Amino acid sequence: MGITNHAKTFAPTLDSDGKRNLIGLSYDELGEALAALGLEAFRTKQIWSWIYHHGATDFATMSTLAKPVRDKLAAHFVIARPSISQDQQSEDGTRKWLLKMTDGQEVECVHIPEEDRGALCVSSQVGCTLTCRFCHTGTQRLVRNLEASEIVMQIMLARDALKEWPPFPAEDRRLTNIVMMGMGEPLYNYDNVAKALRIVMHGEGIAISKRKITLSTSGVVPMIHRCGEELGVNLAVSLHAVTDELRDQIVPINRKYPIRDLLKSCRDYPGSSNARRITFEYIMLKGVNDSPADARQLVKLLRGLPAKINLIPFNPWPGAPFECPDWSVIETFGDIVNAAGYASPIRTPRGRDIMAACGQLKSASLRFSAAEKAKIESIIKEKEAGQGLN
Repeated sequence: MGITNHAKTFAPTLDSDGKRNLIGLSYDELGEALAALGLEAFRTKQIWSWIYHHGATDFATMSTLAKPVRDKLAAHFVIARPSISQDQQSEDGTRKWLLKMTDGQEVECVHIPEEDRGALCVSSQVGCTLTCRFCHTGTQRLVRNLEASEIVMQIMLARDALKEWPPFPAEDRRLTNIVMMGMGEPLYNYDNVAKALRIVMHGEGIAISKRKITLSTSGVVPMIHRCGEELGVNLAVSLHAVTDELRDQIVPINRKYPIRDLLKSCRDYPGSSNARRITFEYIMLKGVNDSPADARQLVKLLRGLPAKINLIPFNPWPGAPFECPDWSVIETFGDIVNAAGYASPIRTPRGRDIMAACGQLKSASLRFSAAEKAKIESIIKEKEAGQGLN
C-alpha cells in the first residue's frame, strides 16, 4: 500500500557542465551507466568501492583504474557533494551543517558525538509536510522531497568533515549510527529514503548495519510495515501524547492515523522483539503531557509492546507555544514509566546553542534575526540554570 505525496520532486543528476553525479545511483544503476560508456562489468565493483568505501571525490585518485578509464569517467561523470552554507560547532561537541543542494534549496544535518560512538541526524525533505506544533521544522512549508543522492550525500559529507574514510580505523569512528530524524517525514519520501539507506547499508561501501540505523516517523501507519519488511531498520515513533484528543492537536497526522492504529502497526512491526525494541519519542511539554496520570496512561498504552521511551525535554525556538517542564517533573514521569518495566532515559539536550537539538531544525535560508537569536539564547540559559543541564 502506497502513500500519495504531492511534494515537488527534483532530480539533481547533472552538474553545471552536464555531467552525471554517480552518488545516489544503486549498484545496478551504476553498472548500467558504466556499461553505456563501454566499460566492463567488473569496473562497477571497483568504482562503487572507491566512491562509498574510500570516499573518493576525484576520479584521478582511483589508482586501481587505468588512466584512460579515469579520464573517460571524468569526462562524463562527477562525484559531487552539496556545498556547505554553514558549519556550526556546539560547545557540547554537536556539529550542524547547513547544506545547499544544486537547486539552491538548503537542509540541515547534525552529528551528535558520544564517548564511544556518534549519530548523524539526517534530513529527508526540504521543510516538512506535517505541522507538529512543538517542532520548528513544522513551521517551514514543505518545498520538496530530497532525492536519494541528497540523503546519501549528507552522510558522505559528514564522513568527509570528520575525516573518517579509510585508512581511518573503523573502530575509532565517531559516525557509527544514522538516525532519519532530521527535517521532514521519512515515510512520506519512502522510495528515496529506502534507496539511500540501501546504498548506506551495502556491505562493500559505507556498510552501516541496519541495526545502527533508526527511522523516525510521526505515524504514517500504512508505510510502517513496509519499512520493517523491506529495510529492517530500527523504528522510532513520535508519540508525544497518550490521548487522541491531545495528539490531534500537537501531532495533526493523528487525525488520519489515530493512536490505536499507530500502536497496532508497531505491534506488527517485522523483527521487533525485546532485543530490538521500538523507540517511542515523547517530548515533555509543561502542563500539557507531563503529569503522573499521563505517565500511567502511557504505560497502559504500551503494555505488551517491546518498547523503550525517550523522554525529550522541550527545546525552545522563537515563537514556540510551549515550555519545558521543570527537571523534577520529567524525572517523576520517568520514574513511573521505569517502574512499569520500560526503559525511559531522559535525553540530554544537545546542540541547543546552535539550534541543533531535537525539534529545532529549520533551514537557515529562513534565518533568525539578532533579536530572535538573543531571545533563544536567553531562554536556553535560563532553563539550563534551573534544571541542572549545565
